[in-house]
Amino acid sequence: MKALVIEDDVNIAELLRIYLEKEGFEVRLAADGEKGVGEAKSFSPDIVLLDIMLPVMDGWAVCKSIRKISKVPIIMLTAKGETADKVKGLELGADDYMTKPFESKELIARIRAVLRRYGKDAAGGRVLEFDRLVINMDAYELIVDGKKIDTPPKELELLFHLASSPNRVYTRNQLLDEVWGFDYFGDSRTVDVHIKRLREKLENVSDKWTLKTVWGVGYKFETAGD
Repeated sequence: MKALVIEDDVNIAELLRIYLEKEGFEVRLAADGEKGVGEAKSFSPDIVLLDIMLPVMDGWAVCKSIRKISKVPIIMLTAKGETADKVKGLELGADDYMTKPFESKELIARIRAVLRRYGKDAAGGRVLEFDRLVINMDAYELIVDGKKIDTPPKELELLFHLASSPNRVYTRNQLLDEVWGFDYFGDSRTVDVHIKRLREKLENVSDKWTLKTVWGVGYKFETAGD
């Protein structure tokens, strides 16, 4: 997926690039509002991180301009924390609002939450197919060996998240952040319970993939050959 960062502070822009590239995004940077609008047109990003205090065109004007040509998700980034600024950003069409300084984990969780609302994720698709397994997030359906299996939404979201990045190991805390959301204050055992229930549904379905425990670390959706 593609992310556009419109930010005139070079240090912050580069930090955001590092965060996003680590999560698998292709990243473009724009240091002023006018260039940002141009990149939004030519780059066609999947998400825009937009500062408010920008040279040439401020973030409000950029948001309005982008909204005329695209419905791309926009997260406003600013040092201002006043409620009026947040309301203004949302009224102009922004999807979320973060006040600097912010934690990288919270930012990535917010990005994923916004992308989920738009029917996107970092793998760029909403339907995943493996041997005897279909995870369809458009219809919120789990098809196992040709049969629809009744699955609670959070179990399905967890499986989809793991299967979107085959063979990548996730810690329990990463899964809590990225599936349940940064503001979830539950116990990490929540992940274990959901994995156990998923395994009951997926046991012995195929030898080409499996939900695997990586002892001392977390979980991964392992595919054959890796």
